[in-house]
Amino acid sequence: MVAIGLSAGAVARVRFAMSGLWEVVAGVRVLRDPGRHAIHLPWAGRVRPRLAEAGLLDPEAGLLWPLVPPAPGYLPDFLTPPPAGLDPDLAEELATLRATAPEAVRAQLDLLPGPRPAALGALYADPVTGLARLAAEVEAYWRLAVAPDWPRIRAVLDADVFHRARRMAADGAAGLLNDLHERVRWEGDALLVSQRHCTAPDVPVGGGLVLVPSVFVWPSVLSISAGDVPQLAYPARGVGTIWETPVGAPDALGAVLGRGRARLLAALDAPRSTTELSRRTGLSPAGVSQHLTALRAAGLVVTRRQGRSMLSSRTAVADALVVAST
Repeated sequence: MVAIGLSAGAVARVRFAMSGLWEVVAGVRVLRDPGRHAIHLPWAGRVRPRLAEAGLLDPEAGLLWPLVPPAPGYLPDFLTPPPAGLDPDLAEELATLRATAPEAVRAQLDLLPGPRPAALGALYADPVTGLARLAAEVEAYWRLAVAPDWPRIRAVLDADVFHRARRMAADGAAGLLNDLHERVRWEGDALLVSQRHCTAPDVPVGGGLVLVPSVFVWPSVLSISAGDVPQLAYPARGVGTIWETPVGAPDALGAVLGRGRARLLAALDAPRSTTELSRRTGLSPAGVSQHLTALRAAGLVVTRRQGRSMLSSRTAVADALVVAST
């Protein structure tokens, strides 16, 4: 159990941040033990050959693979510095990673169990050069394993933040924090995170909290208590369907609205972007936009801006139509 001090005043400094670096690190953990992350097996099967060919899964030659052990092994905090803002910027995150103080790198490497591979030994001896090499590995991993699927991943993260913001507005901080994950609860002046075998220190007086929705952290949560601001990475809503094939349309609803519009309503079980709707329904982005315009005019869909994205969601009337037709 990790306790993060979170008084009523500190709650005012709780913020959300999406992070490409978190997705890289959590994705490596998925590849380390795919059986614990069954939802991501389709993704793991696709990307593992690419990464192996690029030498990014070599425990002796690379840095990323030995630094990210299977759960519940210790994950060095310098791998995931707090993201600066809501929108992910991998280049900015990697600049922060490269700027990690050498003494912090060495102190965290000392916490890793077992013999130190040669690559980690070189990182320990020369953290500045080693961090530059690590950043290059992260960029290569991103290009091969995350970037091809980033639009759908980003859509899930956007939708989660949209939902959590509405939950915060409706139910306050308690409603938000106690709905993040079954292992997380806000009790008194502390956020309690239940993690077996966790050696992270408690944070008696928190200066706020960064909440990081993640696709690859599922089904667990990961907390980082080092540094000025603690972080909690939690599974984003909708991750269970992220690798699904395009959705079909309820026949009865399709007969009334047309199959394209019925498909869109079926896919809008959570707020989604035009790009994500196109992927899920098999419709072109232009076709999705045209149908959404008609559905908005009919009062069946609303569209709101979330960061740089425009997310559409069903209205209560549309929810009733979908339920009645299935």
